[in-house]
Amino acid sequence: MSDTFLYTTPLDPRAKPLIDELIIEYDSRYGTYFNEEGAAAELNRYPPEAFAPPHGNFVLLVRNGETIGGGAFKHYDDRTAEFKRIWTRSDLRRQGLARKVLLELEAQAARQGYSRIYLTTGFRQPEAVGLYLVNGYTALFDVDTDPEVYKTLPFEKDITHLVASLALLGDPNPSHPQAAHHP
Repeated sequence: MSDTFLYTTPLDPRAKPLIDELIIEYDSRYGTYFNEEGAAAELNRYPPEAFAPPHGNFVLLVRNGETIGGGAFKHYDDRTAEFKRIWTRSDLRRQGLARKVLLELEAQAARQGYSRIYLTTGFRQPEAVGLYLVNGYTALFDVDTDPEVYKTLPFEKDITHLVASLALLGDPNPSHPQAAHHP
Protein backbone atom coordinates (compact mmCIF):
# COMPACT_ATOMS: atom_id res chain seq x y z
CA MET A 1 0.00 0.00 0.00
CA SER A 2 1.63 3.18 -1.21
CA ASP A 3 0.17 6.64 -0.58
CA THR A 4 1.52 9.50 -2.69
CA PHE A 5 0.62 13.13 -3.17
CA LEU A 6 -0.19 14.34 -6.66
CA TYR A 7 -0.28 18.08 -7.31
CA THR A 8 -2.80 18.81 -10.03
CA THR A 9 -5.99 20.83 -10.63
CA PRO A 10 -9.66 20.37 -9.71
CA LEU A 11 -10.24 19.64 -13.43
CA ASP A 12 -8.04 16.53 -13.34
CA PRO A 13 -10.24 13.43 -13.93
CA ARG A 14 -8.56 11.84 -10.88
CA ALA A 15 -10.17 14.58 -8.76
CA LYS A 16 -13.70 13.67 -9.87
CA PRO A 17 -14.29 10.90 -7.27
CA LEU A 18 -13.20 13.28 -4.51
CA ILE A 19 -15.44 16.12 -5.72
CA ASP A 20 -18.41 13.81 -6.36
CA GLU A 21 -18.19 12.42 -2.83
CA LEU A 22 -17.82 15.91 -1.37
CA ILE A 23 -21.07 16.93 -3.06
CA ILE A 24 -22.90 13.87 -1.72
CA GLU A 25 -21.54 14.40 1.80
CA TYR A 26 -22.26 18.13 1.93
CA ASP A 27 -25.75 17.66 0.47
CA SER A 28 -26.53 14.93 3.03
CA ARG A 29 -25.41 17.16 5.91
CA TYR A 30 -26.69 20.54 4.75
CA GLY A 31 -29.11 20.06 1.86
CA THR A 32 -29.97 23.55 0.65
CA TYR A 33 -29.14 25.24 3.96
CA PHE A 34 -26.37 27.42 2.49
CA ASN A 35 -27.48 27.54 -1.14
CA GLU A 36 -30.65 26.37 -2.84
CA GLU A 37 -28.46 24.71 -5.49
CA GLY A 38 -26.75 22.63 -2.80
CA ALA A 39 -23.12 21.66 -2.47
CA ALA A 40 -22.34 21.78 -6.19
CA ALA A 41 -22.84 25.56 -6.09
CA GLU A 42 -20.39 25.87 -3.19
CA LEU A 43 -17.79 23.71 -4.87
CA ASN A 44 -18.06 25.75 -8.06
CA ARG A 45 -17.92 29.09 -6.26
CA TYR A 46 -14.23 29.43 -7.02
CA PRO A 47 -12.68 28.90 -10.46
CA PRO A 48 -10.07 26.15 -10.77
CA GLU A 49 -7.43 28.85 -11.28
CA ALA A 50 -7.91 29.95 -7.66
CA PHE A 51 -6.24 26.67 -6.64
CA ALA A 52 -3.28 26.98 -8.99
CA PRO A 53 0.27 28.13 -8.32
CA PRO A 54 1.71 30.56 -7.60
CA HIS A 55 -1.03 31.59 -5.15
CA GLY A 56 -2.86 28.31 -4.59
CA ASN A 57 -2.52 24.58 -5.02
CA PHE A 58 -4.60 21.42 -5.29
CA VAL A 59 -3.39 18.04 -4.09
CA LEU A 60 -4.76 14.53 -4.30
CA LEU A 61 -3.77 11.68 -2.04
CA VAL A 62 -3.50 8.60 -4.23
CA ARG A 63 -3.20 4.96 -3.13
CA ASN A 64 -2.50 2.28 -5.71
CA GLY A 65 -3.80 4.51 -8.48
CA GLU A 66 -7.02 5.48 -6.68
CA THR A 67 -7.84 8.91 -5.28
CA ILE A 68 -8.44 8.51 -1.55
CA GLY A 69 -8.26 12.09 -0.34
CA GLY A 70 -7.19 15.58 -1.15
CA GLY A 71 -7.39 19.24 -0.43
CA ALA A 72 -6.61 22.66 -1.77
CA PHE A 73 -5.70 26.18 -0.82
CA LYS A 74 -6.07 29.58 -2.36
CA HIS A 75 -4.77 33.07 -1.66
CA TYR A 76 -6.49 34.78 1.28
CA ASP A 77 -4.05 37.64 1.84
CA ASP A 78 -0.31 38.21 1.41
CA ARG A 79 0.65 35.98 4.33
CA THR A 80 -2.42 33.72 4.53
CA ALA A 81 -3.50 30.66 2.55
CA GLU A 82 -7.14 29.61 2.83
CA PHE A 83 -7.59 25.85 2.95
CA LYS A 84 -10.57 24.35 1.15
CA ARG A 85 -11.98 20.91 0.36
CA ILE A 86 -9.91 18.77 2.71
CA TRP A 87 -11.40 15.36 2.22
CA THR A 88 -10.88 11.61 2.53
CA ARG A 89 -12.91 8.84 1.02
CA SER A 90 -15.73 7.88 3.37
CA ASP A 91 -14.83 4.17 3.43
CA LEU A 92 -11.25 4.97 4.48
CA ARG A 93 -11.86 7.33 7.36
CA ARG A 94 -10.31 7.01 10.83
CA GLN A 95 -6.90 6.12 9.34
CA GLY A 96 -5.21 9.51 9.71
CA LEU A 97 -5.56 10.36 6.03
CA ALA A 98 -7.16 13.79 6.61
CA ARG A 99 -4.28 14.65 8.95
CA LYS A 100 -1.81 13.52 6.30
CA VAL A 101 -3.50 15.80 3.73
CA LEU A 102 -3.65 18.68 6.22
CA LEU A 103 0.07 18.45 7.00
CA GLU A 104 0.99 18.24 3.32
CA LEU A 105 -1.10 21.33 2.56
CA GLU A 106 0.57 23.21 5.42
CA ALA A 107 4.03 22.31 4.11
CA GLN A 108 3.09 23.32 0.57
CA ALA A 109 1.58 26.60 1.73
CA ALA A 110 4.87 27.32 3.55
CA ARG A 111 6.84 26.41 0.40
CA GLN A 112 4.72 28.94 -1.47
CA GLY A 113 5.55 31.65 1.05
CA TYR A 114 2.52 31.67 3.34
CA SER A 115 3.01 31.94 7.10
CA ARG A 116 -0.63 31.63 8.24
CA ILE A 117 -3.52 29.32 7.43
CA TYR A 118 -7.18 30.28 7.56
CA LEU A 119 -10.04 27.88 6.98
CA THR A 120 -13.69 27.37 7.73
CA THR A 121 -15.80 24.28 8.18
CA GLY A 122 -19.51 23.83 8.53
CA PHE A 123 -21.33 23.55 11.83
CA ARG A 124 -22.46 19.98 11.02
CA GLN A 125 -18.90 18.67 10.65
CA PRO A 126 -17.70 17.85 14.17
CA GLU A 127 -15.04 15.51 12.76
CA ALA A 128 -13.42 18.44 10.94
CA VAL A 129 -13.58 20.61 14.06
CA GLY A 130 -11.79 17.86 15.98
CA LEU A 131 -9.17 17.45 13.25
CA TYR A 132 -8.30 21.14 13.27
CA LEU A 133 -8.23 21.51 17.06
CA VAL A 134 -6.01 18.43 17.51
CA ASN A 135 -3.60 19.74 14.87
CA GLY A 136 -2.91 23.11 16.45
CA TYR A 137 -5.56 25.30 14.85
CA THR A 138 -7.14 28.06 16.90
CA ALA A 139 -10.91 28.31 16.77
CA LEU A 140 -11.99 31.85 15.95
CA PHE A 141 -15.34 31.22 17.64
CA ASP A 142 -16.51 30.13 21.08
CA VAL A 143 -16.21 26.34 21.05
CA ASP A 144 -18.63 26.13 24.00
CA THR A 145 -21.47 27.72 22.01
CA ASP A 146 -23.82 25.70 19.80
CA PRO A 147 -21.96 25.71 16.45
CA GLU A 148 -25.18 26.23 14.50
CA VAL A 149 -25.23 29.80 15.85
CA TYR A 150 -22.14 30.50 13.71
CA LYS A 151 -23.05 28.38 10.67
CA THR A 152 -19.44 28.42 9.41
CA LEU A 153 -16.66 27.83 11.89
CA PRO A 154 -13.38 29.69 11.22
CA PHE A 155 -9.93 28.54 12.31
CA GLU A 156 -6.39 29.84 11.93
CA LYS A 157 -2.88 28.52 12.42
CA ASP A 158 0.50 30.23 12.31
CA ILE A 159 2.96 28.21 10.22
CA THR A 160 5.94 30.57 10.48
CA HIS A 161 7.93 27.66 11.96
CA LEU A 162 7.49 25.72 8.69
CA VAL A 163 8.78 28.64 6.64
CA ALA A 164 11.80 28.86 8.97
CA SER A 165 12.37 25.09 8.65
CA LEU A 166 12.45 25.38 4.87
CA ALA A 167 15.13 28.05 5.16
CA LEU A 168 17.18 25.82 7.48
CA LEU A 169 16.86 22.92 5.05
CA GLY A 170 18.43 25.04 2.35
CA ASP A 171 15.37 25.94 0.30
CA PRO A 172 16.83 28.56 -2.02
CA ASN A 173 13.96 30.96 -1.45
CA PRO A 174 11.25 29.67 0.90
CA SER A 175 9.17 32.80 0.51
CA HIS A 176 9.00 32.50 -3.27
CA PRO A 177 5.75 30.82 -4.36
CA GLN A 178 6.37 27.57 -6.16
CA ALA A 179 4.60 24.31 -6.78
CA ALA A 180 5.80 21.01 -5.39
CA HIS A 181 5.23 17.99 -7.55
CA HIS A 182 5.24 14.58 -6.00
CA PRO A 183 5.17 11.31 -7.97
